[in-house]
Amino acid sequence: MAAGFASMRDEGFTLVEVLVALAIFSLAALALLRLQGVSVNGAARLEERTVGAIVANNLGVEAMVADPAPAFGKSSGSERNAGRDWRWTREVKRLPDIRLQRIDVSVASPDGGRVAGLTLVRRAS
Repeated sequence: MAAGFASMRDEGFTLVEVLVALAIFSLAALALLRLQGVSVNGAARLEERTVGAIVANNLGVEAMVADPAPAFGKSSGSERNAGRDWRWTREVKRLPDIRLQRIDVSVASPDGGRVAGLTLVRRAS
């Protein structure tokens, strides 16, 4: 009788073994789904920061090639890029060397959070 019982056990998995395997698989699947969600959120934030940096660089180039040089003080506006409106501020300050000016550009996302910044130094007019 013992030999017959051993041969039946070798034929497949018990219900408990199948349930344990399903539990382990479902925990692994849930962990992978959560990881995918974090990865998608990270990619969206990276895309937002990249486009914000492009907007800041564009504004910086405009300030560097402007003739005459931008006026001292603060200015702000919005720029449309990648299908979104980006708010920016630019502050032009005097440096100890009066022949130079410092230009700080800050770009905010449509949600309002600062996503990029840029500091430039150029010859004052």
